[in-house]
Amino acid sequence: MSRQSKVRKFTEAYRELAVRRLKETDNVSELCRELGISRQLLYQWRDKFERRQQALEPAKAAERQLREENAALKKALAEKALQLDFLKGALQKVEALRHGSTGSGAAVSTPKSGK
Repeated sequence: MSRQSKVRKFTEAYRELAVRRLKETDNVSELCRELGISRQLLYQWRDKFERRQQALEPAKAAERQLREENAALKKALAEKALQLDFLKGALQKVEALRHGSTGSGAAVSTPKSGK
């Protein structure tokens, strides 16, 4: 009589769920019985999952750095926009004062009082 081996395929999502549950459980043996897998297989999945997470860490750090830099640039841009608005307002006031003056540069004579 020949024995047929049971080869089961587990989806990636199932493996990740099992690893997450491994991190939360106190009784690994019970979890393995519930999932129908060996401890060795569960720990292999965990190790593979952790290696993948560590490989992603540099990318996450670079993304975090870019997000921080982007926030700093947005803040600097907002400050420059405020400065520009202030300077535009000041220029408008100066222009308004120039147009309101006589333009000759000479002293304006006024009639003396009492005459």
